Amino acid sequence: MKLNLGCSDALLPGYVNVDISPPADVIADLNERWLWRWLWADSSVDEIRASHIIEHLRSPVHTMNEAWRVLRPGGRFIIDVPTTDGRGAWQDPGHVSFWNRNSFFYYEAGNVHLTRFAPANGVRCAFRVVAEHEEMYANQVSILHIELEAVKCTESQPSPVSGAPKEISGATAGGGAVRDFADAVGSQE
Repeated sequence: MKLNLGCSDALLPGYVNVDISPPADVIADLNERWLWRWLWADSSVDEIRASHIIEHLRSPVHTMNEAWRVLRPGGRFIIDVPTTDGRGAWQDPGHVSFWNRNSFFYYEAGNVHLTRFAPANGVRCAFRVVAEHEEMYANQVSILHIELEAVKCTESQPSPVSGAPKEISGATAGGGAVRDFADAVGSQE
C-alpha cells in the first residue's frame, strides 16, 4: 500500500489519497486525538508521500513515530516541506510545526541527536536519509525534499546499529519480528 498524505485535490493513481476533506479516498484529520494512532496497521505501508503536509501536523515527534510505525522495513517516507531557512515556513497560518534539514537529525539512524535525545523526546523511530535537496523558490520560500527509509531490525536482517532505549516491538511485513527500538536505532558508542 502507498499513501499520499495531505493530498488536497492532487490525487495520485495507485495511492490511498488522504486529506481532511474530499476528494480524498480517505477523509481523516491526522491532528485529531481520536486518530492519534494513524489508521493503518504496523508495517503495512510501502511508501508515504507527504507533500506540504507535515508542517500542518501539530507534533513532529508523533508524525515521525507514526510514519515509521506504519511503514514496512525499508519503506519510504518522501517529504516536501517549507523550511525555516526561508519565509515559507512562516507564511501560512495553518503551519503549526517548523522544519529544516537539521530537524531530521533527531530521527536519523546512527545520528547522535537521535541516540542521545530519543528517550527524552519520545522518539521511537529511525530512518536512513536516501536522498535530499533544498530549493529556493520565489518570495524566498525554501523547500526541502527529503526521502527517508524506515530502519527496522528484523529476525532475518540484523540492525546496522545497536543500543538505545527499548520501546517498540511487533510484526513486520515480509516475515521476521521487529525486536525492539534499540535494535533499530542504535548508538554512537
